[in-house]
Amino acid sequence: MTTSKKPFADITTIRETQEVVRKQPELGKVTFKLKGKADGGLAMVSHTGPLIQNGEADNSRDGKFSLVSDEPIALLGTDTGANPAEYVLHALAGCYTVTLASMAASREIDLSGLELDLGFDIDLNGFLGLDKSVRNGAQAINIDIKMTSDTANRQELEDLVKDLPKHSPIHDTLANPVAITARLV
Repeated sequence: MTTSKKPFADITTIRETQEVVRKQPELGKVTFKLKGKADGGLAMVSHTGPLIQNGEADNSRDGKFSLVSDEPIALLGTDTGANPAEYVLHALAGCYTVTLASMAASREIDLSGLELDLGFDIDLNGFLGLDKSVRNGAQAINIDIKMTSDTANRQELEDLVKDLPKHSPIHDTLANPVAITARLV
């Protein structure tokens, strides 16, 4: 087992996965589940649920990981966890890491380091209902990416970053409309 902290994806495993899903496209249909419960004030505790693939549940992740969200004290919370905007940034950072490592592997680029500095700009005048012309969500999300490689030049690394939006599922989710259904049960 390696203790290396460098970003890495095994291209052989990626290609094997591609081939399996190519032969059985239904295996590409995956649902991630999360169950949350209010934890006082503005705090929320969530736990991962089963991973659903091709209609079958893999319960090995059910309850395996916990996430705590809250708001900073300045935003009326008790600061017991990362806030929802920070979780959005974490989701994007995690997906960018997976995507960049996979893209690098497919291009035979060995990444030696990856750092992301993300920002979520929001105007609370929208959320607080003070200005109807201001949207409730982010005004912008900005990401500075620092990648290092002993096998790639700057242009190859810039090409990875340029192609990133076309390949990142979370980037696609944030950048394009997606159906969200909320219902009282």
